[in-house]
Amino acid sequence: QVHLVESGGGFVQAGHSLRLSCAASGDTSTISTMRWFRRAPGKEREFVGHITSSGRIATYADSVKGRFTISRDNAKNTAYLQMNNMKPEDTGVYYCTANNIWGQGTQVTVSS
Repeated sequence: QVHLVESGGGFVQAGHSLRLSCAASGDTSTISTMRWFRRAPGKEREFVGHITSSGRIATYADSVKGRFTISRDNAKNTAYLQMNNMKPEDTGVYYCTANNIWGQGTQVTVSS
């Protein structure tokens, strides 16, 4: 089984950057696509983006396109979410998921 742990969340001002990490452990050889989601206060969970197993293809929600970049280091079994030019509406709990397994999430707060 796969276990996922997100880290890197915090408090930033609008326009600044954060990088989240999602470290996988366990049966990592079975992991293919890795996805990022977020849940803003009082809202439904929202898809942020995903990256294929090779790391060559990543897709993004329109709300983050051009500002967020997903990458992965398969040697470290870790995926990353680089968030630039952040906005207050990026505030929420960010989750990574793979193989229908979810991490516990990491809180991101962006002040205006």
